[in-house]
Amino acid sequence: MVESPNTNNKTFCMSEYDVLKRVILCQPQYMTIREVINETQEHFKNEGIHIERALKQHDEFVKTLKDHGIEVILLPYHKKYPEQVFTRDVGFTLGQTIFVAKMATEVRAGEENVLKQWLEDEEISYYNLAEELIEGGDVVIDRETIYVGLSNRTDQKAADQLQRLLNQFNVIPIPFKEKYLHLDCVFNVVSSEVAIIYPDALTQKDIDFFASRYDLIEVSEEEQFQLGTNVLSIGNKRVLSLPVNENVNKQLRARGFQVIEVDITEIIKSGGSFRCCTLPILRENY
Repeated sequence: MVESPNTNNKTFCMSEYDVLKRVILCQPQYMTIREVINETQEHFKNEGIHIERALKQHDEFVKTLKDHGIEVILLPYHKKYPEQVFTRDVGFTLGQTIFVAKMATEVRAGEENVLKQWLEDEEISYYNLAEELIEGGDVVIDRETIYVGLSNRTDQKAADQLQRLLNQFNVIPIPFKEKYLHLDCVFNVVSSEVAIIYPDALTQKDIDFFASRYDLIEVSEEEQFQLGTNVLSIGNKRVLSLPVNENVNKQLRARGFQVIEVDITEIIKSGGSFRCCTLPILRENY
């Protein structure tokens, strides 16, 4: 199922940190906290989301990606899908295969059909993970290792199904406190050597495991709330991050990363940041 990148120039991903070439986003045209589905939304439910500001910030985000030579695909937005801006959750790319997820909450059910329609129009094949509950925010890829967060959106059955489908990979389930929504809200890999982690959400066993594999940047409770782990690596040690997460950015720079600061604080009111807003479909390992 996972093939060589030479046979297809449209889709290929084997990590969270190879050079990003093509990525799917969706503008937050109808973004609203219609039904509280995470802790961040609970905090901002009375304040709400300023759509014009969110759109302006998203446009700047898209411009930044394009300025770095990345092809940005914008899915059509629909009023009935207020969470569409978070394209990562609708799927993930592994090798040449785009896996389309089954959305766990009613407010997001149907978003996957928008992605599937675009893939069909582009004649890009995909694998439909309709049997089990899984969302892309719980899937973190590092070469032959696939970390799968066990949340209220992704269950053990889904991790088991992935392992059966991907027998050449090592699928490692990672349980965490479910209030944090997705794995990428508490753990993210930004290079083959470095990962960002919020230890309070994870078991000591998994913290020790990650520490044995990566140089860990720990985020504080405040920076976790500001989604400090949810950065987007675009390759060659370049990372998009929020300006407000000063400590994370300082620690990344100390490790030789170029931190590209973009303000999308209006969008994160709904519980997702740069990684959540992007579905990479082509990364190249130079």
